[in-house]
Amino acid sequence: MPDIVVMFFLLGLLAGLVKSDLTIPKAAYDTLSLLLMLTIGLKGGMALYGNLGWSIVPEMAAVAALGALIPLVLMPILRRLVRLSAADSASLAAHYGSVSAGTFAVALAFAEGRGLPIGAEVTLYLVMMELPAIMLAIALYRRYRGSEPGEAITGLWHETLTNRGVILLAGGVVIGALYGPQEGSKVTELLINSFYAVLALFLLEMGLTAAETLRPLPWRHWRLLTFALVAPPLLSLAGLAVGLALGLPAGSLLILTALAASASYIAAPAAMRTAIPEANIGLAMLASLGLTFPLNVIVGIPLYHQLITWLAG
Repeated sequence: MPDIVVMFFLLGLLAGLVKSDLTIPKAAYDTLSLLLMLTIGLKGGMALYGNLGWSIVPEMAAVAALGALIPLVLMPILRRLVRLSAADSASLAAHYGSVSAGTFAVALAFAEGRGLPIGAEVTLYLVMMELPAIMLAIALYRRYRGSEPGEAITGLWHETLTNRGVILLAGGVVIGALYGPQEGSKVTELLINSFYAVLALFLLEMGLTAAETLRPLPWRHWRLLTFALVAPPLLSLAGLAVGLALGLPAGSLLILTALAASASYIAAPAAMRTAIPEANIGLAMLASLGLTFPLNVIVGIPLYHQLITWLAG
């Protein structure tokens, strides 16, 4: 049986596919996504309380390099094999180099539910992979277009660093790391204890949105659909290789593997709308949220766990 939180995603997906009148108001979805990202940040920050040190710097550098490498590899594949325009190739490369907070939350819940050892710094993976991927994909597009490398770079950095996901994740990490589980319990206890409930409702909305993205299935984009299903397992191997090289514990290894296989549907679309207005964000959402997210949540994370268990055994 899948984890119970995954069943809420399947419920939303089924409701959307049968055209149920089930809906979650936009204001409620925004609240859920804010709570989810803030809670992830706080959980990570409290785990870091008293455990910060220079020893995590090489690990963070390797994770950031992974985030930058993925769009570098995917850009020519999307151009030549998937046959997308330069703008859409850069947009998809940014989405797949960047990461999914929802996938992270499901992988974290999966690892915690099985008692896998998790490093205190795993929440930092989200930010460390998000920013390099977006910036490099935009730089690749501007190079292809023949723009000056520094064109509007200040505004782009501001847009990327100040989006709500980065602010909430980074802010939650800082607050959790400063106050720790005891002193911060007055505020954090409710959020941490409600993590699974918030995740379940968030996944219910993700299921509804994924169904809407897939209905009707755009067969004319069959190359993109194929890419969205084939890329995650292949990208997961890159995350697995980096995690094994770093000697990560099993839970951290699973989370990094799942993040490498994931695709952003919050931070990357916002950045791409600003930096590459010619890109068709609908195509990116079709691939990342319509196919890659369900693939990872339903079968990918358990599969990556089995692979890690096999390698460890």
